[in-house]
Amino acid sequence: MKFDLKYGQGKRRIEITEKNILGEILPGKCKVVEDAVAEVIESLSNPIKSDRLAEKVNPGDRVVILTSDISRPAPSNILLPPIVNELNESGVDDKNIKVIFGLGVHRKQSSEEISGLLGEELYNRLECLNHDVNKCEYIGTTKRGTRVEVNSEVLNSDIIIATGNLEYHYFAGFSGGAKALAPGVCSKKTIMQNHQHFLEPLARSGQIKGNPVREEIEEIGDMVGIDFMVNAVLNSKKELVKVVAGDITKAHREGKKYIEKIYKKEIDELADIVITSPGGFPKDIDLYQTHKAMENGKSALKDGGIMIVLGECQDGLGEEKFAEALLNDSSPDDLIEELKNKFVLGRHKASRIAMIHKNTDIYLVSSLSNDIKEKLFIKNYTDANNALEDALKEKGSDAKIIIIPYGASTLPELKS
Repeated sequence: MKFDLKYGQGKRRIEITEKNILGEILPGKCKVVEDAVAEVIESLSNPIKSDRLAEKVNPGDRVVILTSDISRPAPSNILLPPIVNELNESGVDDKNIKVIFGLGVHRKQSSEEISGLLGEELYNRLECLNHDVNKCEYIGTTKRGTRVEVNSEVLNSDIIIATGNLEYHYFAGFSGGAKALAPGVCSKKTIMQNHQHFLEPLARSGQIKGNPVREEIEEIGDMVGIDFMVNAVLNSKKELVKVVAGDITKAHREGKKYIEKIYKKEIDELADIVITSPGGFPKDIDLYQTHKAMENGKSALKDGGIMIVLGECQDGLGEEKFAEALLNDSSPDDLIEELKNKFVLGRHKASRIAMIHKNTDIYLVSSLSNDIKEKLFIKNYTDANNALEDALKEKGSDAKIIIIPYGASTLPELKS
């Protein structure tokens, strides 16, 4: 049988003998919104557990709209125009509206990239800023001891609107909601201290209650005071299926229900081999992002199994510290031990890959340069079928295979 998995802007085909196929885990079907803009307007008109945005702002208010960077599939060009229109109709001029891209520690975006995300018209009308981790102010400390430092432009605003898309997140439980603010527009220190909790057992995909990372993210959101949120729920084709707007927590939880309906999938047994892709660009823009498919993919895999991951990685490894950790000849054990002793933001994902690697052989199919591939402790391929051929030699001709085409979004769960 033939399977086409997304790879960058295109696809890669992989052929699997039918007897080996245990199953293909696909997102559930959900009706696509026919008129995306109308859906956003409807959500703004009927916010969840919140007054309308128009009732929250006054003429002259300084408004900040937090939105996602290029590494996320959030449809900002659809979400933001109706938001800005409602602000304008409420007496807020364009000159008092700033769009800040929640980069966290991701790279800065070019003007062309920002224009592409927002649409040329909105880009030309509004002041658009990349978050700068070095321009943050201290506002207090969380219950878990994290020093909270937030972008000065955000703190100096009167109204904060958080936007983005909602999906599973491998240690924050879910994206969306207050995550646009923390880590989106926080300092490196704040992000690092929050992310230090990601080794705790409940810091995992799909988990909110008791998840130390998500709980602290929302505590930081409460400390700052996020006035309104607008989040998109997308299907596997990045088509809009729902928009939730309103209270930063209650609207987020409503969106969470849609994610679980679409992307949470029970399986009867674990596989010897998992073949997965993050879902193409931008989810496989670099290895730093591609890694997320590994996190969900391991949930469908036996200990000692093989995971074949297709990620183009057009931007290479990604985040600087992450790349440095993978290229300095450290063994997986070194990276895991390092994380226990000293948390370094960026390097933490290298340690996470090392942890997966301890119980799983990772075969990466990518366009990474040969000089990078030679330094990685995981196996590297340019052709997915070659990777599968080697995996079957290792696990045997009767090995059972699960295919997860949208691994960054789909969460397999073994039936209890």
